[in-house]
Amino acid sequence: MRIRALAIRIIRQFVRDKRTLALLFLAPLLILTLMKLVFNGQAVEPQIGTLNMPPQLVDRLEQAGAAIITFREAADAASAIANGSLDAVLTLDAGKPAIQLEGSDPAMNKTVLMLLQRTLQEASPNVQAAVSYLHGSEEMTSFDSFGPVLVGFFSFFFVFMLAGVSFLRERTSGTLERLLATPIRRYEVVAGYLSGFGLFTLLQAALIAWFAIDILGLYMDGSIWLVLLINLLLSLTALTLGTLLSSYAGSEFQIIQFIPLVVVPQVFFSGLFSLEAMTPWLQKLSYAMPLYYGADAMRSIMLRGAGWGSIQTDVYVLLGFSTVFALLNVAALRKHRAI
Repeated sequence: MRIRALAIRIIRQFVRDKRTLALLFLAPLLILTLMKLVFNGQAVEPQIGTLNMPPQLVDRLEQAGAAIITFREAADAASAIANGSLDAVLTLDAGKPAIQLEGSDPAMNKTVLMLLQRTLQEASPNVQAAVSYLHGSEEMTSFDSFGPVLVGFFSFFFVFMLAGVSFLRERTSGTLERLLATPIRRYEVVAGYLSGFGLFTLLQAALIAWFAIDILGLYMDGSIWLVLLINLLLSLTALTLGTLLSSYAGSEFQIIQFIPLVVVPQVFFSGLFSLEAMTPWLQKLSYAMPLYYGADAMRSIMLRGAGWGSIQTDVYVLLGFSTVFALLNVAALRKHRAI
C-alpha cells in the first residue's frame, strides 16, 4: 500500500506539472526532427574557382561533382576566396597547376584536394600540383576548425545555467521581493544583477579563451582582444537570456527544461554542422540564433585572422540580442511588482 501511495503521488505530481510533461514527451521529438532535417539535407558541392584552365579540365571537375566558377582576372579569384565564396582556386603557375585552398575547414580541404588531385592525375598523370593555403595549413586539425565554435558554445551554455539558477534563487529566497519593496526601479534591478553576474561572466570568458588558445594550442590567427570581445558578448547574451527565462521558472529543474528547447537547437546552427548541407528554409533559422553570430565571428577571427570590419555585423547583432533580452527582463519584473 505504501508503494502504491508513493507511486500515485509521483504520478499526480507529474500530471499537475504540464511543463514537465511537455518536456518529457515533446522535447525528444523536437530534437529528433531537427536532427533529421539537419543530417538529411542537400549534398554540398565544393566551390572551386578556375583561372586560365583548359575547358576539358573544367568539364572533368564539373563531372566529378564540383561547382566551378571561371575567372578571367586573378584579382577577382583572390577576392572570392578571401571572402569565403570559394573553397579553392585552381590556376596555372609557370605552366604547372597550382591549388590554393581556403583552408579554414580541414574536412573540406581534404575533400577538395582529393577531388582536384584525382582529376588532375586523370588528365595529366605525371603532373603534380603545388598546394598552398590561404588560411591555416596542412597541419590544421578538426579540433582547430571546431574549437572556436566550442569556445563560444561553452561560454554561452555555462553562463546561461549560472544566470538562470542564480536569478531563480534570488526569487525563491525572497531576496528579489524584498528588493522590489524599496523605491528601486525595474531597470535598476536588471542593471544591477547584470553588472554583478557580468563580472564573473567576463572572467569565465577570458579563462575559456586563454585555456583553449594557450594551453590546448587551438589555432589562432587573429587578435586575442577580438576573441575576448565576442566571447564577452556571447556571455552577455546568455546572461540576459538566462535571467529572462528564469522569471518563468519555479525551480532549478524547470531551468534545465529550457536547455533542449533553447540551447540544443543553437548547436545545430552554430557551425559544428555544415549549414550549406541543410535545406534552404532551415538555414534561415540560424538568423534567430545568437550562437550562430558568435560562432561565425570566432571562426573568422581565429581561423582567418579577420579584423573589426569583418565581424562588426556579428557584434552589432549580439548587442541587439542582449539589449532586447534586457528590456524583456525589465518587463518581466512587472509580475513581481509594478513600479
